[in-house]
Amino acid sequence: MSETHPSKDLTGSKSNLLKDRKVALCITGSVAAIKCPEISRELMRQGAEVYAIMSTMAQKIIHPYLMEWATGHKVVTELTGKIEHVTMAGEFSEKADLVLVAPATANTIGKIACGIDDTPVTTVVSTALGSGMTVMVVPAMHESMYRHPVVTENVRKLQSLGVEFVMPRVEEGKAKIADTKEIIETVVHRLTTKKDLAQKKVLVTAGPTLEYLDPMRVITNRSSGKTGVAIVEEALSRGAEVTLVYGLGNAKPSVGAKTISVETTQEMYEAVVSELKSQKYDVMIAPAAVADWTPERRYQHKVPTSIGNQLTVKLNPTPKIIDVVKKISPDIFLVAFRAESNVSDEQLIQSAYKRLKKAKADLITANDTGRKGVGFSCDTNEVFIIDENKKVIHVPLTTKREVAKKLFDIVIDKLKEKPCTHTRNISKN
Repeated sequence: MSETHPSKDLTGSKSNLLKDRKVALCITGSVAAIKCPEISRELMRQGAEVYAIMSTMAQKIIHPYLMEWATGHKVVTELTGKIEHVTMAGEFSEKADLVLVAPATANTIGKIACGIDDTPVTTVVSTALGSGMTVMVVPAMHESMYRHPVVTENVRKLQSLGVEFVMPRVEEGKAKIADTKEIIETVVHRLTTKKDLAQKKVLVTAGPTLEYLDPMRVITNRSSGKTGVAIVEEALSRGAEVTLVYGLGNAKPSVGAKTISVETTQEMYEAVVSELKSQKYDVMIAPAAVADWTPERRYQHKVPTSIGNQLTVKLNPTPKIIDVVKKISPDIFLVAFRAESNVSDEQLIQSAYKRLKKAKADLITANDTGRKGVGFSCDTNEVFIIDENKKVIHVPLTTKREVAKKLFDIVIDKLKEKPCTHTRNISKN
């Protein structure tokens, strides 16, 4: 029989951002421990190896067998002659890269702050702090406990020691554990080594826009916003300050970005123009699926079906957002997007390159939404990235986050080729 646990089959299924990274997941006796299998599996989907450490009280909430199933590793429930706290968090070559305490009760936070080591969890955390490891704490408790001045002081004390907190959602009288997505994003952000966009400002447009025929009917497209959100997440993980101008996509925007919500193309146009005029951005990436046409007449009331057998609608073109970017901000690094359907690779590349030249973009990313697993509403994409010299880089079908990673690798290389332009631009401000 194979020694590989079947649960590990999902490792890296979403991305390899955490490939070769080890996360020590310390679980305490909060009812929020029921979220730990989900947290573990999502970390694994990003490529991580997850090792669970459970306090005695945590084992009364969920069984260690469940966490062994979730992670594919035997769970640490007590410290033995194998000195698990040292191998996991001490001066040891194969120790974890990050200790994640999720959920963290008020009791555990207090013990960590006072250096008390009386559970496998608190001993692992103390060892990690002593060895200079990254420690992240995700509180979960009743709201009144969370507001206790001593708990508040303990949180501040740990923050002053370099412990990072993912703060809870305070609702229904409880300080509930943060959303799994937020926890995963924070871990990925902390463990991603590339910070090549530090001190850079990135503007992203994403999602579909819609154009109203009447208060109930619109013209739009099937864009989910997933590509834009993946680009935002990648930019944040590399240290950028990110603003997202977001249409009505169904992908949840990243918590670390400033988000400006819009509906129509005109609203997106005005938001982009306002951002570009009000502050200096280094990079703009525009995967938004903007509606190209809008009804000439917008009815103020629902158009009744009783008006006849036909309704004639005259459409006018919407403003081209991408064409004004360089006019407002000439030195910005602009990445345009081009979508076609059921065309050859050569036709796709030629169409994209023409669009790049018209917009004076630095790069353009092109895809064919007629292909299986590509573009709208998918978690995957296949793209061609074309530069101003018509150099083409093909990114085969992969996750949208991996596409974003590859795109930023190219953007960073291009920015390095133009240091003088961007230095002058910064000095103007």
